[in-house]
Amino acid sequence: MLPIPGMVIEQPRTALVITDLQNDFLSPSGALWGLIKESLATNKTIENIEALLRAAQEGRYPVVLSPHYYYPADRNWAAAGGALEVLMKELDVVTRKGPLTLEGFTGSGADWPERFKPYLQACDTIVASPHKVYGTASNDLVLQLRKRRIEKVILAGPAGNLCVEAHLRDFLEQSFEVAIVRDATAGAKNEEGDGYQAALINFRFMAHALWTTEETVRLMRKAAESQITTPAASQPRCAA
Repeated sequence: MLPIPGMVIEQPRTALVITDLQNDFLSPSGALWGLIKESLATNKTIENIEALLRAAQEGRYPVVLSPHYYYPADRNWAAAGGALEVLMKELDVVTRKGPLTLEGFTGSGADWPERFKPYLQACDTIVASPHKVYGTASNDLVLQLRKRRIEKVILAGPAGNLCVEAHLRDFLEQSFEVAIVRDATAGAKNEEGDGYQAALINFRFMAHALWTTEETVRLMRKAAESQITTPAASQPRCAA
């Protein structure tokens, strides 16, 4: 039997990180919906991500998004991509008109699903620069966490065996403690097998903890309630 290191949530040092919280992954009109809709439904991934966002909002945990965007200039990459990169290019997944414009963004595959926006439109939601393949090597996510003295991560997102796993591996290499929320993720199947099951196997080998959403929410609430409220803590964390 593998040991279970566990992770103790400490509200000031713990963030909720969600990868690929975008329509192309999580909405019926999304380009990749057909590949993962079965897994999303089985796990109740969308409902569980919303439960995590609600718990983070109530407990005043930092919410950090690691989005996946492609701009027109990215289509000129000379190097050949792997299988999913090629498919994403063919399907025009998470594309934007450019890094300095929101033209055509609202409601697009790159936008957030409407049901999540009430949790994400706070001034202190952290949206990292886009990751371009799977992990954190091409964005500023680790910097954003380090600047806030975050050392522990609760990790979720729809592409379990791809971006979630890649983020997990990168976080571990950067000495973060990581708890994966097993039913707030999903995966597609191919001729080799079930990507979600493959992800769970690797999560169990690598993560400090592998929790259900119910467990995670309970632990987040307990840790938040244990914090001593001070006048400074009760003030808004950023300007509206």
